[in-house]
Amino acid sequence: MASDIMKKKTVSPSAQDRITRRRILHHAAHGFGGLALTAMLSSESRTKAAETGSGAKLTVLHRPAKAKRVVQLFMSGAASHLDTFDYKPFLEKNNGKESDFGEPIEAFQNGLGPWLKSPWKFRPYGESGKYLSDIVAPLGECVDDMAFVHSVVGKTGVHSQATYLQATGFQRPGFPGMGNWISYALGSMNENLPSFVVMPDRRGFGSNGTKNWSSAFLPAQHQGTLIRPGTDQPIRDLFAAKNDYVTDASEASARGILKQLNEQHAAERQFDTRLEARIRSYELAARMQLAAPDALDLSREPKHILKMYGLDHGRDTFDEKINEVEETDYFGRKCLTARRLLERGVRFVQIWSGNDNSFPRRNWDSHENIERDHGPLALGMSRGAAALIKDLKQRGMLDDTIVLWTTEFGRLPSSQGGTGRDHNPFVFTNWLAGGGIKGGTTYGPSDQWGYKPLDRSNPTQVYDIHATILDLLGIDHTQLTVRHDGIDRRLTDVHGHVVEELKS
Repeated sequence: MASDIMKKKTVSPSAQDRITRRRILHHAAHGFGGLALTAMLSSESRTKAAETGSGAKLTVLHRPAKAKRVVQLFMSGAASHLDTFDYKPFLEKNNGKESDFGEPIEAFQNGLGPWLKSPWKFRPYGESGKYLSDIVAPLGECVDDMAFVHSVVGKTGVHSQATYLQATGFQRPGFPGMGNWISYALGSMNENLPSFVVMPDRRGFGSNGTKNWSSAFLPAQHQGTLIRPGTDQPIRDLFAAKNDYVTDASEASARGILKQLNEQHAAERQFDTRLEARIRSYELAARMQLAAPDALDLSREPKHILKMYGLDHGRDTFDEKINEVEETDYFGRKCLTARRLLERGVRFVQIWSGNDNSFPRRNWDSHENIERDHGPLALGMSRGAAALIKDLKQRGMLDDTIVLWTTEFGRLPSSQGGTGRDHNPFVFTNWLAGGGIKGGTTYGPSDQWGYKPLDRSNPTQVYDIHATILDLLGIDHTQLTVRHDGIDRRLTDVHGHVVEELKS
């Protein structure tokens, strides 16, 4: 299913068209058949509206697309670029010396101690010779498929605002994220699964919680669907609870009554799209009862694939302290689930690592001890991410799948408390792979300390990353807009340009 990405406002079917559809549906069979008919007729009416002058054709993109789908890996808490992907010999030579940035600095806490080198070695990988830290060494096999951007800048050192900015393009709540926009523009390639799936950290949500993937002012069916792989209920409330009083027959009857009530309510409120979105979520849930169990069943994967994702450890329990085996299991499990969802037509998958303000740290906010926190998290992340890239590549899917790695900001090259690092919104790293991305590329270096972009007049902003991804999906970021509160809103606000140097 596609959506109207050429029109600068949403298109609603006419009132007469809605009434006609409701009358037809009223006589349709209840249960899954009726739900499926609702979805098909709804899709047909939107296509008809588009082709008869009330909107552009839904299948038309602004330019030829190189990618069809996206995976976003989000490191909650602010991963250190200096200890993962952005090698700084200066810090090795000057470790322990008084830090001097040559200008006044406003630290988030008290992180202006001496220069702090990374506790891990950096080594070159691939034909590109890209230097990576030992804690992300598993990605060394993939560096020639990856493009690193070391000049990304934020606007704030506050986690919640910075997370909003990276996730939605705005620093405050009430705006759709990139996954919502892509779902709205392109829809799912499988009507039995959501177009936008979110897999949070098992310990909880990152800053802002569900607002990072809320559909906001876009139609509600484009909000992210939560999936928690490896739990008793990967998709909560998809199936009725096991008990003695809910049967298949009673559940079908309840759906039938609910359908009648919804139709009556909607007929009296012709131009309120919220209920229609809810009805469509019920339709999707009905179809997912058949499709989701298969997609989430990792036991169908061969042993060599499970091993590649780090899922062959054979352990049911993990140490109480943060450890790399546990982090590998949980992140790798989400990455493998993502691949299974993507190959079944899900358009956008968002995977989170780390939750909000946990202590002892189970996120990337390493104020106290960068080695203790980043080591297990980065090893788990890099094993899962490397497996995902290699798996997509061997299946011929990397060519049209974009993998994006980001975080809300970076960390300072000076020390905090001797072993930690404070927030650094002034520069940090993103990397991308696949889907028209030029592999083996390093774009936009940071300065010698990793404090700010080397070229301060030409930093890379999140709007540029978002614009580039939309471009590779065949979408002009300035044209994907929705009228809201009197403004043509878009993912990139009034900013952004496509980074041509990142494109193959």
